[in-house]
Amino acid sequence: MAKKSFFEMKIDTASSYGSDLLASDFNELTAAAKKLAIHVGMVGGFATNFLQWLAAISAIYLLVLDRTNWKTNILTGLLIPYIFFTLPSFLFSFLRGEVGKWAALVAVVLRLFFPDRFQEWLEMPAASILLIVVAPNLIASTLRNNFVGVAICLVIAGYLLQEHIRASGGFRNSFTKANGISNSVGIVLLFVYPAWALITNIL
Repeated sequence: MAKKSFFEMKIDTASSYGSDLLASDFNELTAAAKKLAIHVGMVGGFATNFLQWLAAISAIYLLVLDRTNWKTNILTGLLIPYIFFTLPSFLFSFLRGEVGKWAALVAVVLRLFFPDRFQEWLEMPAASILLIVVAPNLIASTLRNNFVGVAICLVIAGYLLQEHIRASGGFRNSFTKANGISNSVGIVLLFVYPAWALITNIL
């Protein structure tokens, strides 16, 4: 009986030591997560604005590239809603005001009455301006500054990346061919802002 009680005591001591160790590890993990959340919160505002600019510039770059020498069958028209959702707020408000309305009016007049002067490369920018100007407040104010807009951007970036990889003939080709590297980097940069925004929203 003495042996049995001794073993029981040792097992109880080991199990209590293990649970104490587990609780200690959990507390340390919780403290580390809180510190991470605090640091993300401190850096979050600046980083989010910077990455938003980076995403919008990357989308505009890819759009210009598509209109010039990146002729592809990929649905690059999806870059228009991506730009709509990632354009920084003050620039979006500026284009949604009188300046955007005049630009949209000029684009429509040129397209309707002077189609020969309306160049093919102007179609996407004109569509972008029209979308910004005519979008209802529900989309322009609520969804644009919401996780829904971020999720839409993430889906667009994923679709464009997999289509670009498929068109390049594989993942390796998309990052090794001289004419595909800049396109691949631009598309990968489309991921950065929505991924960061989702992480900061979760934390």
